[in-house]
Amino acid sequence: MVRPMLISLALLLPAAVLAQAPTLQPGVRRYVAVDDSVVALVHARVIDGTGAPVVSGQTIVLRGGVIAAVGPDATVRVPASARVIDLAGKTVLPGYVMLHEHLFYPAGSAAYNAMEYSFPRLYLAGGATTIRTGGSRDPYGDLNVKRAIDAGRTPGPTVYVTGPYLNGPGLPINFVHAVADAAEARRMVAYWADMGATSFKVYMQISRDELRAVVEEAHARGLTVTGHLCSVTFREAAAIGIDDLEHGLMASTDFVADKQPDQCPSGNERNRSLQALDPTGPDARQLIEHLVRHRVAITSTLPVFETSVPGRPVAPAGALDAMSPQARDQYLRSWARAQTGGPDVGERFAHAMAFEHAFATAGGLLVSGTDPTGFGGVVAGYANQREVELLVEAGFAPEGAIRIATSNGARFLGIADRVGTIAAGKSADLIVVDGNPAARIQDIRNVAMVFKAGMGYDPARLIADAQGLVGIR
Repeated sequence: MVRPMLISLALLLPAAVLAQAPTLQPGVRRYVAVDDSVVALVHARVIDGTGAPVVSGQTIVLRGGVIAAVGPDATVRVPASARVIDLAGKTVLPGYVMLHEHLFYPAGSAAYNAMEYSFPRLYLAGGATTIRTGGSRDPYGDLNVKRAIDAGRTPGPTVYVTGPYLNGPGLPINFVHAVADAAEARRMVAYWADMGATSFKVYMQISRDELRAVVEEAHARGLTVTGHLCSVTFREAAAIGIDDLEHGLMASTDFVADKQPDQCPSGNERNRSLQALDPTGPDARQLIEHLVRHRVAITSTLPVFETSVPGRPVAPAGALDAMSPQARDQYLRSWARAQTGGPDVGERFAHAMAFEHAFATAGGLLVSGTDPTGFGGVVAGYANQREVELLVEAGFAPEGAIRIATSNGARFLGIADRVGTIAAGKSADLIVVDGNPAARIQDIRNVAMVFKAGMGYDPARLIADAQGLVGIR
């Protein structure tokens, strides 16, 4: 009785979805390998994004961009009109929903170049079908990229745009404006909300009063606030009402001795406090309990910190090939310097992993991102896969790590009814990989196809058009 009800309900949805779906322009359609209105993926393994164990021998029917049915091969009826694709030996995952991404990339000396061409292609090729930018260098550019993708003029993930960084004085990055006071912070939120931003990011030198103004203005509009903090502690921000904290333990100043209100301690002070912290001890537990009680999410961005840790692998070959020669040389030099660092860097990284695991275990909403900044080794698509691998290293089961990177992100964005898990009635945003990530998490790198709203994109075509462009455009 249940299966026919699910199928009949799903059959009612595609018409509405198709009415809103854009017509892909020829420049986008050339990346599409599967565009049939009805597709049956048969004999697949499925990791559904809920954290449930992998299931073999599954059929997924896609109709009009929506998952019409999913279940055992023996019980799901394949429509006569369907294009049948045999996925024996392959696994299907939900498309990643990643919440700390950027459409820019470091060009050296605190300079950043816009990646409006290469990154949308690489995000989609790597399996990120939905992203939230984690602060904008060029908010007009980000909004225009989003609109071009939504209109079918360029390939890429669904993009949720965060407005420009909201910060106080003291940061030597020219594209970050220092707000004068809480009133100006409110005006910036109001303006960029009207322009189309759906979230806001406060930065390291923000004051508590300015943060409070941002939270109040954003929440009045039904929008969210995240933060890469320093001058404000996690505990203070949670009490004010922030929704999300970027970078987990690495951005916390809660444990700095003699921390002064609204002042960002030095990097050495922050590092010493994290070095001395037991990430599963009573002090960390009390902070975690405070965050969970205030329903504050944490965004894990392990790939950007890994680039500084001695003994860690160099970026994968695909990411290196995607970089321009200058960007590749810059990154490899930085990576080589990182190999000479002391053990304290690796210890802090291990503490950050343990804190994130403890936070999720305590009931906190842990979501994923990559933050493609730092030393330049964090490349769209490739880094999204690496984030999931690092979550497994942090102690999560593969299915749990995939849940963090899919349904948890969708839940935070308020779109879990549409994406984030593989279920009838949801958008057909799917990743097909060779192998079984539940047994070997590195198999998530073997992306054979990415479906976005039922369109099956060929990752090789997307990657080929981005070769040598990361760092340029």
